[in-house]
Amino acid sequence: MSGIFGTEKGFDQACAENLRKNLSNATLKLLAFYAMMIVCNILHHILRPWSQPRITTDIVIGLILGNIGPVKKWAVTVPDALNSLIYFGMVCYMFVLGLEMDPYVLFRWPTRAAKVAYAGMISTFILGSVITPFLRFFKTPSIMRTISLSTALCGTSSPVLTRIITSQKIGKSDIGQLVIAAGMHSDFVSSLVISVCYVAYYDSSSGMSESDRIKNAVIQGVALFIQSAITASISPFFLNWVNNENPEGKPLKGSHLILSVAFMAVLCSCSTLSGYSPILSAFMAGIFLPREGRVSKWALGKINYFLSTIFYPIFFFWMGYEADFRGFEPGHLLTWGRLFVLLLITIAGKLAGIIISGAILGFNWPESIMIGLLLTVKGHFHIFMAVMAKQTGRTTTSTSLVIILVVFFTALHAPFVVSNIIERARKQSPTHRMALEWLDPMDELRMLLCVHGPHNVASTINIMEISREMADPGIVVYVTDMIEMTDQIAATLVQKDTDNAKVTDKGVIDMRDQITTAVQAYANENGDGITLRRMLALSTFSLMPRDISNMAEDLLISLIVLPFHKIQRTDGTFDGGHPGFRFVNRKVLRHAPCSVGILVDRGFGLMEKIPGSHLTLKVAVIFIGGQDDREALAYAGRVARHPGVKLTVIRFLVETSTENSSSRRTTDYRYSIAEQEQEMKLDDECFADFYEKYVAGGPVAYMEKHLANSAETFANLKSMEGRYSLIIVGRGGRVNSVLTIGMNDLEQCPELGPIGDVLSGTEFSITTSVLIIQQPSLRGDLEGLDEDFSIM
Repeated sequence: MSGIFGTEKGFDQACAENLRKNLSNATLKLLAFYAMMIVCNILHHILRPWSQPRITTDIVIGLILGNIGPVKKWAVTVPDALNSLIYFGMVCYMFVLGLEMDPYVLFRWPTRAAKVAYAGMISTFILGSVITPFLRFFKTPSIMRTISLSTALCGTSSPVLTRIITSQKIGKSDIGQLVIAAGMHSDFVSSLVISVCYVAYYDSSSGMSESDRIKNAVIQGVALFIQSAITASISPFFLNWVNNENPEGKPLKGSHLILSVAFMAVLCSCSTLSGYSPILSAFMAGIFLPREGRVSKWALGKINYFLSTIFYPIFFFWMGYEADFRGFEPGHLLTWGRLFVLLLITIAGKLAGIIISGAILGFNWPESIMIGLLLTVKGHFHIFMAVMAKQTGRTTTSTSLVIILVVFFTALHAPFVVSNIIERARKQSPTHRMALEWLDPMDELRMLLCVHGPHNVASTINIMEISREMADPGIVVYVTDMIEMTDQIAATLVQKDTDNAKVTDKGVIDMRDQITTAVQAYANENGDGITLRRMLALSTFSLMPRDISNMAEDLLISLIVLPFHKIQRTDGTFDGGHPGFRFVNRKVLRHAPCSVGILVDRGFGLMEKIPGSHLTLKVAVIFIGGQDDREALAYAGRVARHPGVKLTVIRFLVETSTENSSSRRTTDYRYSIAEQEQEMKLDDECFADFYEKYVAGGPVAYMEKHLANSAETFANLKSMEGRYSLIIVGRGGRVNSVLTIGMNDLEQCPELGPIGDVLSGTEFSITTSVLIIQQPSLRGDLEGLDEDFSIM
C-alpha cells in the first residue's frame, strides 16, 4: 500500500511541477508579447513626425528582439506553436485581402488605374525574370521559382499603401485615388497569379514522378475551381439572407454569426483537402465572397482588429526570430549585390513601365515618377514568403534577410513621396483667406465650433447663441468632434469606398450621439437663424490641425473656435490639460485659413441659455490695436446685436508723454515706421467705424484707459476681475507693444497671447471666461490643402 501511495505522491509532484513550468512559460510568452507591443508603439510614436508607416518600425523592432540571445533561446522551445499561430494569422490576413478585392475587374475594360498597374507589373516582371537567375537567389534554381520571385517583386501591398495614402489625407485627390486603385489592382493580380501558379508548383525533393506531379496539379486545380465556383454562386444567396434577417441598427443574431463564420471557414478549407495551401485558399475564397453587407463588414472589422492588435506584433517577432543575424553574410559581395539588384528591379521596373504608360495617358512626368515610387511598396505577405522560403530550405537566411530589407526600404520612402506630392499641389493651389474684419456684416457668418467631448457642448451652445445676431442673414455652424485616431478606433473603421470610412467604435458613436442630441435640441427649440451641421475630425494629433484647416477652407469658414486644452475643476483651478489638444490648437493658430478663437471656459458653458428678452450676460472686449484686436472687435460687433448681451468696449491708449513716445518708437523692430503708421491708421479707422455703429447712440458701453506701460495694463486687467462673464481679446499682432512688453516673459500659454494668458491665469477670476481671437496672416503659404486637390 505504501508503494501505491508513494507513486501517487510522486505523480502529484510531477503534475505540480509541470503546471508550474507551463504557467511560467505562459507568463513569459505573455510578457514578451506585451513588450513587443510597447516597444513597437514607442518607436512608432517617435517616428510619427516623419509619418512613417507602422510596418517600418515593426520590422526594426522585430529584427532586434528576435535576435536577442535570451529571447532567441526561449523562442526555440515554442517553434511549433509560433508557426501555427503565424499560419492562422496569415490565413486571416489573406482572407481579408481577398474580401476587399473585386475579381470582376479582370473582365472589364481596363481603367486608367488598371493600365498603370499592368504597365508597372509587366516591366518589373520582365526585368526580374531576366536579372534574378544570374544572382542565384535560390539554392536550387528553377523556372517556377524565378517566376514566383518576379511575380512577388511586381506586386504591391495595397493595405500598407492605402494606409499611407489615407493617413496623409490625399486619398480624395486625383493622384491618391489613382494610386490606391492601381495598388489594389497590382496586389490582386500578383496574389492571384501566385495562387494559381501554386497548383503547378513542384518540389524536386519530394520524390514525386512526373505523372504523380501532373495528377496532383490536376486534383488541386479542380478542387480550387470547385471552391471558387461554389463560393461565387452560393455565398451571395446565403449572406444576403443573413443580411436581410439582420437589418442595420439592430445587433447581429448570435446564431446567424455562428452560421456565417462556419460557412466562411468551410469555403476557405475546401481546396485544402487536395493539398492546396490554406493561406492561398483563404485568399481565393475571400475574392468571391460578397464585399457588401453587414456580415462582410463585421468580418472585416473584427479580423482587422485581431491583426493589428495581436497578430502583427507576434508576426514581426517571428520574422526576427527566423531572420537570424548569425546567418547573414555581410562579407560576401553577392549579398549586397542581391540587395541592390532587388531594389533596382523593384524601383526601376515600376518607374519604367509607369513613365511609359503615363506618357501615353497624358500624365506629367513628375507625377508618373511619384506614382511609380508609391507602387513599389511591399508588405506582410512578401515578408511571409521570404521567411517561408528560408524555412523550407529554398533560400539561405542571408537571402531571406535581404528580401526583408527590400520590403523595409520600399515602405520607408513612401511618406516622403506623399509629402512631395502635397508640396507640389500646394504650390499649384491658390488659397483664400477668410476673416471677420473682411466679411460683409450682411453676409451670413460661417463658424466651425470644435468640441473635445460632451463637456464642451454647453459652452458651444452659448457661443452659437451670442453669435447668431438676427435670423437674417443668420449663421451656419459646423459642430466638429475632435477625436484622436487610435489603433483601437482605426481597427474598427469600416471602409465604405476608397475615400470614406465609417466609424463603428461604440464609444465614439455614443459620444457623437450625445453631442448631436444636445445641439440639435437647442437648434430645434431656439435656433432661429442657425443652420446646424455636424462634422468629424478623426485623425492623429499630428494630422488633425491640417484636417481642421482643410475643413475650414472647404466650407468657407470665417471663424474657428477651439476649446482650451485645460478643463476647470470644481474648485476653480485648471487641470494639467491634454498635450495633444494643445498641440492641435497651436498648429491651427499657425496654419488656419481663417480667424481662430480659443475659448477658455470658466463657467460660460454652465450658464443657463441666454434669453433674448432681458440682459443677462455681461461681455467686454479689450482693444489695444493690431490685426487681432481688430478681429476681436469685428466679432464683438456681431455679439452686440444680441438682445441678451450687455457689451462694453474697453480701449487701452498710450499716454502721450515724451518718454512714452520715445519708448514706443523703440519697442518693436519687426516693423518699419511706415508699417507702424499704416497699422495705427487701420486701428483708428476700424475703431471709429465700430464706435459710430454701436457706441454712439447704441447699446454698447465704452470705456477708455490711458496707460503708461505694461505694469498698468496688468493692474487694469486685474481690476476687471469678476465684473464680466466673458472677455473677448485679440491674441497679439500689435505694432505698438508698449502696453504689453514684458508680459510674455512669464507666459504659461504663449498660444493665448500676453493679454489672454493673464486673463486665463490662475490668479485671475474663476468665473470669467475668455475668448482669444487671432486673424489669419496674409504672409506665407497655407499649410492646409483641400483633400480633393488635382495635380495630374
